[in-house]
Amino acid sequence: MSIEVAVRIQAELGEGPTWDRASSTLVWVDVLASEVHRYAPARDDDAVLSVPQHVGAAKPRSMGGLVLNLRDGIALVDRDGGKTWLVYWARDGVRGNDAAVDPAGRLWAGTMRYDTAPGGGWLARVEPSGAAKVVLDKVTISNGIGWSPDHSRMYYIDTPEQRIDVLDYDSDTGEATGRRPLCSVEGTSGSPDGLTVDADGCVWVALWGGAAVRRYTPEGVLDREIALPVDQPTACCFGGDDLTDLYVTTARTGLDESALAARPLSGSVLVLPGVGVGLPSFAFAG
Repeated sequence: MSIEVAVRIQAELGEGPTWDRASSTLVWVDVLASEVHRYAPARDDDAVLSVPQHVGAAKPRSMGGLVLNLRDGIALVDRDGGKTWLVYWARDGVRGNDAAVDPAGRLWAGTMRYDTAPGGGWLARVEPSGAAKVVLDKVTISNGIGWSPDHSRMYYIDTPEQRIDVLDYDSDTGEATGRRPLCSVEGTSGSPDGLTVDADGCVWVALWGGAAVRRYTPEGVLDREIALPVDQPTACCFGGDDLTDLYVTTARTGLDESALAARPLSGSVLVLPGVGVGLPSFAFAG
């Protein structure tokens, strides 16, 4: 197994990678730089779109363009670059964080407080029409979201809880109920951040501060751990034409000069070719 550099860059807080099947590109963000990136491996090109607020996540839309989880709410970016608000829920000291699109094309968007105060964030389900409902309230750092291959389960991470949770999920209604722990993320100095689900139904999670990604079975058993040359991996997704390349975003924020000197790839996007097979992502239907 090899670990390669997909995008050599000094992102402050790289996050939220998503493989866009329509364009064969990797969409990811630098939260604190207010940047949305689109990396095309075939051209080795990383295009950057600057946005007016901190951006926790960017996901492809079925009609083209992007949906953004911004500081103050959910915005749409059209093919021509035009931007409009879909949901506006600004609160002092709160920003958007990780997000994901479910099998029916709904956006699940999480938030957190800048000061990471306990219970200061939420997880909301946003319909293509813009109707929004808070599904989980009083979370602290809303992070990884994903679905099982049969769409019967939804996985979720509130990072300080040090665990991966699972909920029963109904694709027709978008209801997610019965939240319970899948597994504790133990035996590491790191904390669970972003996640992705592979074709075997296993959950891959990036360990912030843990310099690794882990794979857990659907039963919550630790199946594999891969050490990384960065201290702060943030999220992961499978990409490439056959969905066998695991892309991992990373961060530099909070690291001092000595730590950055020791880990010069911090902030870059890494890729682990051939480590598994992923599931196709879904596009926002709004």
